[in-house]
This record gives sequence, structure tokens and C-alpha cells, in this order.
Amino acid sequence: MLFKLEEILKWIGITAFEVWLHMVSVFVFSFLAVFKYEDLIHCTWYEAFIPLFICDGLCAYFVIIVFVRMYRDRSSVIRLLSSLLSIVLLFVFKILLCQKLSREKMITYSEVMVPLFALVVIVMFRSCHVNS
Repeated sequence: MLFKLEEILKWIGITAFEVWLHMVSVFVFSFLAVFKYEDLIHCTWYEAFIPLFICDGLCAYFVIIVFVRMYRDRSSVIRLLSSLLSIVLLFVFKILLCQKLSREKMITYSEVMVPLFALVVIVMFRSCHVNS
């Protein structure tokens, strides 16, 4: 069974604009990561992750703008909290991955993936509460 784009966007809790932001940032990051890995550019892993960090900041800004515009609606607070929680979990995952790749801390990949596991649980609960 294939899902429609609208269903997936409801489950994840993002808009089409945020999907576009993520696609562009991952596209730019993929080039930077390959260039960094192959030593074609000399930068840190944090600098290679800058497009993804900028995307997180823009998504958080967008969520806050949507909250301000929908302030009177009760569902806006729930959307704000769940979206910001998702953004924070993704940001923490990226920070932990940068620390792992740059060997700042000796952490395992299972410790790096903990925010993603929590995000999967959140998406699972959202999928149960979405009205068809």
C-alpha cells in the first residue's frame, strides 16, 4: 500500500515548503560531505553540516511564523510544540553525528541514533491520531 504525499506530510507534521527546504539543504550537504570525505575541501564536519543547520533554523522560524498567524487556534500550540520537538531532535542528531565524525567524543552510533528513535516514536503516535 502506497501512501499519498498529503498523508505523509500530516504524519511528519511539515509543510511542502519545509520539504523543499530539506531537499535543497540535503542536496548541498551531500556535495559538501563527499568533498570533505575525499579531502577536496579542508573544513570541519561542522562546516559541512552548515546547510542542514541553516535548514533547521529556517524551519523553526517558519513554524514560529505559522504559530503567530494561527495564535487563536488551540491546535496551533500543539503544532508548535510537536514541530519544535521534531526540529530539536533532528538538530541534536546532527550535532551528535558531527561529534562522532570529528572524533570529539567517543560515542557509539547507537547513541547518535537515539534522537531519531524518539522521532520515529513521535511519528508513530502522530500517524495514529491523524484523521483520514
